[in-house]
Amino acid sequence: MHLVAIGGSDAGISAALRARELDPSVEVTVVVADAYPNFSICGIPYYISGEVTHWRNLAHRTHADLEATGMKLRLDTWADSIDVEAQVLHVKNPDGSTDEIAYDELIVGTGAVPVEPPIEGLAELTQAEGVHLLHSMGDTFALTESLDRIRPKSALIVGAGYVGLEMAEGLTGRGIKVTQVEMLPEVLPTVEVELGALVHEELVKNGVDVHTDSLVTRITKTDAGLHVDGKTTDGSALAWDVDLVLVVVGVRPDTDLLVRAGAQMGERGAVVVDETMATGLPHIWAAGDCVVTHHRLLGTTYLPLGTTAHKQGRIAGENALGGSAKFAGSLGTQVVKVFDLVAARTGLREHEAEAAGFTPVSTTATPDDHKAYYPGATPITIRITGDAETGRLLGAQLIGTKGAEISKRVDTYATALFHEMTVTDMTELDLSYTPPLGSPWDAVQMATQAWVKEHRIGPERATLTKDKTR
Repeated sequence: MHLVAIGGSDAGISAALRARELDPSVEVTVVVADAYPNFSICGIPYYISGEVTHWRNLAHRTHADLEATGMKLRLDTWADSIDVEAQVLHVKNPDGSTDEIAYDELIVGTGAVPVEPPIEGLAELTQAEGVHLLHSMGDTFALTESLDRIRPKSALIVGAGYVGLEMAEGLTGRGIKVTQVEMLPEVLPTVEVELGALVHEELVKNGVDVHTDSLVTRITKTDAGLHVDGKTTDGSALAWDVDLVLVVVGVRPDTDLLVRAGAQMGERGAVVVDETMATGLPHIWAAGDCVVTHHRLLGTTYLPLGTTAHKQGRIAGENALGGSAKFAGSLGTQVVKVFDLVAARTGLREHEAEAAGFTPVSTTATPDDHKAYYPGATPITIRITGDAETGRLLGAQLIGTKGAEISKRVDTYATALFHEMTVTDMTELDLSYTPPLGSPWDAVQMATQAWVKEHRIGPERATLTKDKTR
C-alpha cells in the first residue's frame, strides 16, 4: 500500500507518523512545498524576538528524525493536481520538471495562507521594501533579512490577533518602537472587549502605540522608509512614518488543490470533511487548516488551530489505513502571552452561544491566583458563560499574569466543557491546593461559584436540568 500525504506541517506530518506507527509496512510519501517539514510556525515570533536562538530549533523533528520513521520526504515539491479516478497526484519538482505519484490513499494537509487586506501598495512592496506577511519559514527568513538590512527603529503591525500581539512583544524586545493597528474595537478580538482592554493596557505599558477602530489604507515607499496612511472607522485620517510594516490579519484555507479535484467547500471556503476526515472523494482524506472544524458546541465551523490540525491529521492517517477513528471536536481553546500578561479562552462567548441556540448569561470575577497571605498573589479576571436554562458551562475567558497558570486553568474549563458539565459541577472537582499555588477553592471554582450565585442556578436546579446538557 502507498499512502501519500500533502503538506509538511501539523496535519500532513501527523498523518504520516500515525500511518507508520500503525503499520510499518505501509509506504508513506510526504510531499512538502518547501524545505522545512515539521517546523513550528507558532514559534516564529519567538525566533524573531531572539528567545529561540536558531531557526533550526523550531523543528519538531529533524529531516533525519522523520526519515528514520520510514517515511519518504519530497521537499520543494509542489502538488499541482489530483487525478481522482486514476489515483495519481501530479507534482512539480524542484527543477521545474513534472512528475506523477500513484497512491492508494491520499491525505491533503495544505493548510492556510495569509489574508491580504485591501491595502494599496501592499502587493508591490511586500518583502523587498520592508513590508511583510508572516506565515511560513520563507516569510520568516525574508523578515529577518529585512531586520538585519534595514535595522529598523520603528515598525507598524497591521492586526492585533494572536500573532500580531506576539510580534508586538517580539519587536519591542528588539528595541523597535511598535505601532499596532486593529480594525475592531479592541485588541485580541477573540475575547470580550473588556478583557481585550486589559491586554491593550499591557501593550501601552510596554511602549506599544495602539490604534483600535482603525484601518491601514495605503503603504508607500519614501526616501526615509515607509509612509503608512490609514483612517479610523469614523473617517478620521491617520498617518505614520516607519521603517518596517508587518501584516498579520488572519488566514484563509488553502483549498485550490482539493476544490479542483471536486471537493465540496463549506464554512469560510474550507473543504467539507466528516468526523473521519473523509472528503467524499474516493480514497482522499483531508485535515488541518484547509478543512472545516467540527466544534462540540457549534457544530460545523472553521477554526484553524495547530492543536486541531495535529488531532485531525492523526485521525486521517489512521482511517486511510482502514481505521474508524473520529475527530471528537474542538472547543476553540487558545492562549497567548503578551509581555507579562496571559490571555486564554475556551468554548463560547455570549453572542456565539446565543447564535447557537443557547440562553447564555455571564459573570466576571477576579479571584487571586493563590492565597493572598502568601507573597506575590495576583488577581485573575475570569469571565464565565453558562446556559440560563440548564446551567451548562458554555465558555470561559481568563486574563492574568504570566505566573498565574492561566493556560492550565483554561484547560480545566476545556475539560469540563468537553464532558458537558454544568457550571455547578465545577465546585465538585477535586483540584490541588497549596498556599503558594492556589486556594482551597481554586480560582477556577471561585469564578464558577460567582456565576451560580449571580444567576441563582443552584445544585437543585442544575441537577434537574443536567440531562438537557447531554
